[in-house]
Amino acid sequence: MLIVHSHNGIPIRLTEEQWQHVMHRHPDMETQRERVVETLAEPDIIQEGDFGTLLAARLYPETPLTRKYLVVVYRETSSEDGFVLTAYLASQLSVRRNTLWKR
Repeated sequence: MLIVHSHNGIPIRLTEEQWQHVMHRHPDMETQRERVVETLAEPDIIQEGDFGTLLAARLYPETPLTRKYLVVVYRETSSEDGFVLTAYLASQLSVRRNTLWKR
């Protein structure tokens, strides 16, 4: 299990089980684990997700697909705990989502 501190300073857990889920749903993410950690720790932007989730995103000029945003969906459950739900690569970020923080 990896623990990364979010932009808000909350420890966010990435369990092996959840990482397997990410890779199963998004096979292009298999080699992107370090970037998932980097995106959580140092995002370019944080958007409000659905049902209390947060989306940390970081633009990478080169990925297995092309130039993409890596988006990590996570939840901060308290001031001392949180966890990753999923992660994926996206061509662009949603303009309908509320931006909570931007670099």
